[in-house]
Amino acid sequence: VALTATAGLAGAVQAAVMGELGERVGIVPAITFSAIVALLCGLAALLVWERSFAGVRATLNEPAWLWIGGLMSIYIVLAITVGPPRIGVAATIGVVIAGNLVMAAVIDRYGLFGQEVIPIDRWRLLGLLLLAAGAALLLSRT
Repeated sequence: VALTATAGLAGAVQAAVMGELGERVGIVPAITFSAIVALLCGLAALLVWERSFAGVRATLNEPAWLWIGGLMSIYIVLAITVGPPRIGVAATIGVVIAGNLVMAAVIDRYGLFGQEVIPIDRWRLLGLLLLAAGAALLLSRT
């Protein structure tokens, strides 16, 4: 729980920083530099924890659809680089989180990508609707 909560904090900082970097150097250079930093940090972490690149080789033996996480990461960084200068950091993060939860509810509901099936009950639906309303309110600049 602490890890995911701090990831939420980091996501807002990342959106603010990436929005500013994208404005200063351009969207594609900002995303490219972010990906390079992430790659270097990932390789360093792999060497510290695993002491080898065997995990990367093992990943290459898995079905290619499991690699989509890397593509989604680039898309998310694109969105949080483009969004903040145009709609603000809070609105960007609100809309991203609303989208996250809607897709997560669909994944849970149908057990997609190997996940356990979890029905969408009235409380989950209410939570999704309230979050969508909150994201819509964050889009207001008045």
